[in-house]
Formats: sequence, structure tokens, C-alpha cells
Amino acid sequence: MEIPDKVLNRLTLYHFILDDLREDEVYISSNKFSQLLDIDPSQVRKDLKYIGYQGKCRVGYEAKDLKKAIEKGLGFKKTRDAFIIGAGNLGSALAKYNIFKDYGLNILAMFDTDVNKIGKVINGKEVFDFNKVSVLAKRLNVNIAILTVPRISARGTAQYLAGAGFKYIWNFTPTVLDVPKNVKVWNENLIGSFLQFTNKDEVTENNNDN
Repeated sequence: MEIPDKVLNRLTLYHFILDDLREDEVYISSNKFSQLLDIDPSQVRKDLKYIGYQGKCRVGYEAKDLKKAIEKGLGFKKTRDAFIIGAGNLGSALAKYNIFKDYGLNILAMFDTDVNKIGKVINGKEVFDFNKVSVLAKRLNVNIAILTVPRISARGTAQYLAGAGFKYIWNFTPTVLDVPKNVKVWNENLIGSFLQFTNKDEVTENNNDN
């Protein structure tokens, strides 16, 4: 059964919560998940059905078992290699985010066109000339690109990556990409996320004023 994007996102949040539990917290309830994430407890139960997991009546979910079930259901143990395209501030920050490995994302290298960045090593990932991305992708069998280039070059870079055989692009640029349908794009809309939670607060404040 295919897991919808919103459910997949919530399942990863459940895993974060389980990862932070104390050793003596053996069980966790759907109510605790719902309180921390501001969602209905029934939604938690529906989400966990996607990975075939059910809790115990009046007890809740066995934390360690549920954590393993989420890891198995979402394929955390399956390693996927990727390249970061763009070695600026954001790309460098992502290269330093070691938690990616815990969830199956292995960043092998970075690429840039800036001669001042090429040859540098950021958290063990060397920055290569972008002209080498196609050759290295084929040699290392990499088809995932994390795109963090400047906005002005995002579309052209994405089209080049698609032509070079990349099948997945995790897009951190504020640009809607134009790539063939066989290339899957996930847009990490940082601006949209910011506006969503700030506007929500403003609406609540306005309603309270009335």
C-alpha cells in the first residue's frame, strides 16, 4: 500500500518523538503524539495502519516495537546515495547534517561551479567541479540530487541533471523546476512553511481580538 506524502511526513515525526523518549518510557499513547503534533488521536491511529501497526487497548504503543515498525515501513535501513549540487551556505549546512545517515541518506559528494569552492572538503564530502557530476553519477550509480544552487541557475541545472540520468531531485531552491515526467521532484518550500505557521498565528490572534 502506497503511503501518502502527508502520512509519510507524520510517520517521520512520530519516529523523532520515539527517538527522544526516555529509557523508562516503555509505552506511548496516540494522545501523546496528538498533543505534541497538534493533530487528532484518530489521525495517529489511521497513520499507523499504513505500516500495519496497532496498539494495545488502554496501554498504547510499545515504543521500541513501533520505532522499528516505522523504520521498516519507511525503509530507513535501505541506504540511498546522493550528491549535493551547490556548495554554498545551505548546501554546506546539509552536508554537515549527520542525522541523514540514520534515515538511509548517504551524501557522497558535493558539486559547484565556483573555483574557490572546488577541492574543499566539507564534513568529509569533497566539492567537485560540476562538469564531473554526470561521469561520477554513472560511475557511483547515484541518481538522487539535492539541489541548493542559486535561484537563477536552478532550472538549467535541474534540466542538466535530468539529462545526466538523475531520477530524483530534492529541490531546496525557490524555483519551480521544469524537468521530464520520469524525474521525481520534491520541493522543499522553506518560504511556504514559514508563511504557513506565521499566518496561522496571525489568524488566531485576529479571531481572539474579535
